[in-house]
Amino acid sequence: MRWVCFLFLAAVLFPAVSSRAAEAPLSEASQACLDCHAAATPGIVADWRLSAHARTTPAQASQKPELERRVSAAAITPALAGAAVGCAECHVRTQGGGPDDFDHEGRRVHAVVSPRDCAACHPDEAGQFQKNIMSQARGNLARNPLFSDLAAQINGGLVFEGGGLAAQAPEPLTEAESCFYCHGTEVKVIGRRTQHTDYGDFEFPVLAGWPNHGVGRLNPDGSLGSCGACHSRHQFSIEMARQPYTCSECHKGPDVPAYPVYQVSKHGNIQAALGKSWDFRPVPWTVGRDFTAPTCAVCHVSLLVDGQGEVVAQRTHQMNDRLHVRLMGLVYAHPHPLKPDTSRLHSPDGLPLPVSLDGRPAGPQLIGPEEQAERRARLEKVCLACHSTSWVKGHWARLDESVETSNTLTLTATRLLAEAWQKGLARGPAQGGSPFDEAIERQWVEQWLFYANSIRFASAMAGADYGVFAQGRWQATRNLRQMHDWLRLRSPAGKE
Repeated sequence: MRWVCFLFLAAVLFPAVSSRAAEAPLSEASQACLDCHAAATPGIVADWRLSAHARTTPAQASQKPELERRVSAAAITPALAGAAVGCAECHVRTQGGGPDDFDHEGRRVHAVVSPRDCAACHPDEAGQFQKNIMSQARGNLARNPLFSDLAAQINGGLVFEGGGLAAQAPEPLTEAESCFYCHGTEVKVIGRRTQHTDYGDFEFPVLAGWPNHGVGRLNPDGSLGSCGACHSRHQFSIEMARQPYTCSECHKGPDVPAYPVYQVSKHGNIQAALGKSWDFRPVPWTVGRDFTAPTCAVCHVSLLVDGQGEVVAQRTHQMNDRLHVRLMGLVYAHPHPLKPDTSRLHSPDGLPLPVSLDGRPAGPQLIGPEEQAERRARLEKVCLACHSTSWVKGHWARLDESVETSNTLTLTATRLLAEAWQKGLARGPAQGGSPFDEAIERQWVEQWLFYANSIRFASAMAGADYGVFAQGRWQATRNLRQMHDWLRLRSPAGKE
């Protein structure tokens, strides 16, 4: 009896033993990595041991039934097929080369694993992600002169000189810790250094823009994005990617308030109360059995089936595949761009925006009504897995109204700002100034970047209170009155 009790306690207290026993066979190269790194970086190795990569070979994964498969490659190369996906399978270069390669213990290693590496087993997912605006997040910010100016005005230092404020250019490290933390940095090799370790002296590349796991990261191999933004290294857990907390890292607001809105929604309330009993691991994910309320992944990413195994929604890594309208207004809510590189957009008034300052969309550069209807139908089908038709129609009608009214509030703010520019009370682009560096211009930015966005997200995600007093309609209407008062107080008497 004592031995039975002892074995039971051992299984409870030392679960890592059983997980290690379940590991798939290792390649010689990965075993060599683990021989040192189990001591040198034990946290990384322990995390990897908990991963599906450690327990399953690509050959085994590719034999699963179609709906259960997580490997999308039609054929796995022999070099990868028969062993666990270990250190070498991701970090050791098998062909070609990259600027971040370095010789390490007789192998050619690269530190920055990119979507191009992951595509060896997951080509569909990698390809879908490249169609995603997220993959271009860095370039869409860095290559757009308006957005770059906004980022510089936020991140640059301000000093008080000669009775006024003088702007300073932002430091690269500040930018990497600010906007580009989520949008993605440019990771590039800027030199080599020799580092002394307990295992000897090794030469490593010196990387600028590192560390970073931004969704639009420009990798040394030229690829875009980081799978680790959602599937955090080195466990690459699907459970983590499906949790709302993962998305909250970059969608917390107030510019993209998806997570705070979710927290105050009925869906978020159910997840907080009951989510510990849900199963976030199965593929496919069954509505009503594995979970009883949506997370971000339910609506936007995951392969969903009903209780009879019928597909509700196909898995996609193109995050706008189920979105007919872009709620994050720039400057207004609008149909999604046809291409993920939005830095190439030109509005009817010639600005690098999807919509002109007076609200006119960039026409053929955005998806048309037919594509909008298809995307909307995909998401409505997810809603209908839990709700009646009348409930879903009522919800979408409210969202449509919120899009229209929030755009109207933004248009009013834009007209007030245009009045200030016209009267010479502020200096806009036409006068050689920045549209983001004066008080009334900052109020204009807050109108669309914070308040209008919050109104729309609150309606879309059934978190209405957030869109009223937390960061929405109250602030938007107050902001307009403050902008109007600013104009009236600064205008010459009788010329308001």
